[in-house]
Amino acid sequence: MEELRGAIARVRGRINSHRKLYEKNEEAVKQHLIGEIFQALGWDWSNPEEVRPEERTEDGRADYALVMNGSVFAYVEAKNLSVNVLKRDEPLRQLARYCFNSGVKYGILTNGAVWIAIKAFEEGSPLRDRILVSADLLSEPVERAVLKLSLLSKSRIAEIERLSSLLKALELSFSGLKAEGYSEEALMAYLTAKEGLNLIPIEELGASERPRAVYVYDGGWKLLPLREQSIKGALLSVLLYIENRSSGSKRKEVKKAYEHLRRIQLDPETALRVLRKLGEEENLRISVEL
Repeated sequence: MEELRGAIARVRGRINSHRKLYEKNEEAVKQHLIGEIFQALGWDWSNPEEVRPEERTEDGRADYALVMNGSVFAYVEAKNLSVNVLKRDEPLRQLARYCFNSGVKYGILTNGAVWIAIKAFEEGSPLRDRILVSADLLSEPVERAVLKLSLLSKSRIAEIERLSSLLKALELSFSGLKAEGYSEEALMAYLTAKEGLNLIPIEELGASERPRAVYVYDGGWKLLPLREQSIKGALLSVLLYIENRSSGSKRKEVKKAYEHLRRIQLDPETALRVLRKLGEEENLRISVEL
């Protein structure tokens, strides 16, 4: 995922710097943008056993064919950046014709920024209803784009229909529960909770307890290094976390507080009181495992 995340960042940077080039030059889109993404997805872009450029079909030439086990698995149709592949029907229909006439089940349409993967034919189903994945690298959060594009990776694309269904079900369930009044934070905490992990919020923690692990919620529960299994140890771990994510004068102040508390004797009740106050001031959710 990190390689794909980096590729998306590079593609976004190139588009922002050279948009006019990519709006006019389809070949530049292929070379600079599309190839970058596919290589990050694990496809060997220079290996004809995996990727074939200008693949002939009965209806014309597809820009690329993705090959698996000796057979074409999907066609890729490239457009320049000025083509709105989300709204224009013809590029998608052109791709579907390439696939249908050659018996290829899947197609990918992209202008380098927007990526659409389709199931090329299904009886009684309109083309737009057969879109499996749609990702916009310029307008979507990077993490969403990374997850969606990962379905086109060499290691996952064979399961694209199943994975697409799971992803759509997740999005619908998440949206539905939010509409019912559940907070996004509560839903994320539910989804990212570790199996078998019983976390106690510091608000419910007793001073006599001895934590064996401390966590902060940062898009998911993040385990912090614990120097000693005590309330004071948990407090010091949280201070280090805050120091590492701070800058400037605040970072210096937090470091000074950490060094001071590390050296002095601190009874558990005082340490717990300070820890709770720190959580409130920093708007941090802090929990421990006992």
